[in-house]
Amino acid sequence: MSEAIELDKYDKEILKELEEDGKKPFSQIAIDLNISNTMVHQRITRLKKAGILNRHSIELDEKKLGFEWGAFTGISLHGLGNTTQVIEELKKIPEVTECYHISGRFALYIRIVAKNSKHMREILYTQIENIEGIQNTESLVDFGCAFKRNAPFCEK
Repeated sequence: MSEAIELDKYDKEILKELEEDGKKPFSQIAIDLNISNTMVHQRITRLKKAGILNRHSIELDEKKLGFEWGAFTGISLHGLGNTTQVIEELKKIPEVTECYHISGRFALYIRIVAKNSKHMREILYTQIENIEGIQNTESLVDFGCAFKRNAPFCEK
């Protein structure tokens, strides 16, 4: 298990700024926090090296891209020895947007997006359930995200 990194006041303030706007220029962060541009750059570089900031990404609106359906699907495997192989096959399906190792009756838990119910059935029954090593699946329909956020990095 990875060790937690201690964040100081400036790290937390910089992370808050980036959480609000991931594309905010370092120079603007420096002005807003009344610190030097060099300090912002050094801190962000350190946070990236520490693995706290993993990447800059964009968040797409799935519905506006035509993906009206979403589902969370638990996957049971024939044996745990083939987990890596199953994950590699799941990565080949673009509509599988997330995959987690979990405890309980499923070995993996995935999130799927689809254009409509027919598309969802095709993904589940033609693509996913035909992956060698998958014993069965159980899906829950996703009616929309109530909220999503990063893990807390500031003490309350």
